[in-house]
Amino acid sequence: MSRGWYCYAERLETPCMRTMSTHFYEPRNGHGLPHDPFNAIVGPRPIGWISSLSKAGTLNLAPYSFFNAFNYVPPIVGFASIGAKDTLRNVQESGEFVWNLATRPLADAMNSTCAAVPPEVDEFALAGLAPAPSRLIATPRVAESPVSFECKLTQVIQLQRENGETVPTWLVLGEVVGVHIANALLKDGIYDTASAGHILRGGGPADYFTVGPEQLFKMFRPR
Repeated sequence: MSRGWYCYAERLETPCMRTMSTHFYEPRNGHGLPHDPFNAIVGPRPIGWISSLSKAGTLNLAPYSFFNAFNYVPPIVGFASIGAKDTLRNVQESGEFVWNLATRPLADAMNSTCAAVPPEVDEFALAGLAPAPSRLIATPRVAESPVSFECKLTQVIQLQRENGETVPTWLVLGEVVGVHIANALLKDGIYDTASAGHILRGGGPADYFTVGPEQLFKMFRPR
């Protein structure tokens, strides 16, 4: 269906009308497309590559498609567990987790930790990765990852619909209490995002993106 939208020329008060053809749907009734576009629109997204430790001492490592930072001071990050998975249980029991940066050289290893395996399987070993000790918590980080956040659990929130009905998804929030950064990524003391090789999750069953110097542009806030 077609919907009109207004654009305003700079310093002009008269709106100009343009028509844009759009696809509209209500998610509760289905999207009517070959693949749900939601993940592709809200993206690309940073990957929540989370390491955790079970009560029995088994290491767990899994990537989460919904992950982000939510606060500066104190720094707080969070990921969403769609379904009550091993990571959620481990974090609730231990009160801690580690976020590990997924980079292009680590993409295949990260992808292998997506495998649906029993709780007793160590995904570090499955992916051929080495656990490195954390400084402030018991859960190890991925030694090969250039950046890791040691986190202590602050909240676990079960999501709900607008009518109050609960959804089987849990938002896990943690305060970052320790940060590991490869010295090679600090240029004059500033973290070089463009050179770090971050990979990001897109839409579709297999879409990922990278960040590099060619995507970098600068824009300062108005004074």
